[in-house]
Amino acid sequence: MNSNQEPIITIKDLKMNFGKKEVLKGINLEVHEGQIIGYIGPNGAGKSTTVKIILGLIEGYTGEIKILGQDISNNNIEYKKKIGYVPEIAEIYDTLTAREYLTFIGELYGLEQGRVDNKAQRLMKIFGIEEVYDSRISSYSKGMKQKVLIISSLLHNPDILFWDEPLSGLDANSVMVVKEILSELASKGKTIFYSSHIMDVVEKISNRIILIKDGQIVADGSFQELKDNCMEGSLEEIFNQLTGFNDHKSIAQEFVAIVQEGE
Repeated sequence: MNSNQEPIITIKDLKMNFGKKEVLKGINLEVHEGQIIGYIGPNGAGKSTTVKIILGLIEGYTGEIKILGQDISNNNIEYKKKIGYVPEIAEIYDTLTAREYLTFIGELYGLEQGRVDNKAQRLMKIFGIEEVYDSRISSYSKGMKQKVLIISSLLHNPDILFWDEPLSGLDANSVMVVKEILSELASKGKTIFYSSHIMDVVEKISNRIILIKDGQIVADGSFQELKDNCMEGSLEEIFNQLTGFNDHKSIAQEFVAIVQEGE
């Protein structure tokens, strides 16, 4: 990676309040192309708020955000065509078929219908779900829906991906394929924000890990750098150390003790 190159994303002193609650307390971040960033933190830490602000889904923030050198506050929505998004809880139009849904998404990005149709069908085939291309999405399993969401986030060949729990519902073979797709995309210069609660996956696929807690970045570096700073073993242990959650053993013991009462 060329360090002289302009960052693909620059965030300066990003703050966001919902009423009196400070959700983001001054996020500063520079991201260069080709990075797979594990963007992690406890629920309510501000991860999805950050992403939604970048996507233009939430207004009212203070600070500065530049995507590909463009300040997003100037209402130029062109930058959104460069972004692909898989939300954790997806609102998918499941009364549509995959063909209808994916061609609709492709056309939103300005792609020609025939071209999107052809591309979407071939991607469904690689994922092993081509036979349901003309079935309503409401009849799909969770894993099949997730594959459609992944395809929809990539149809327009974006430069930046925000994937929140992208492996949700996928079988073991599909997980291996999707992880490999991520590496391949990064090798082609795509930048990926990968958010998950499955720490061993984040540890394995990310070349940079950003841990956010209470609306602030509390760690930023490679897994090795985080390990050197924290003296802990796995990413899960580092996460627990930095977020102050150390009660998992006692909670589990108490839970199992109640389960076994009267045995």
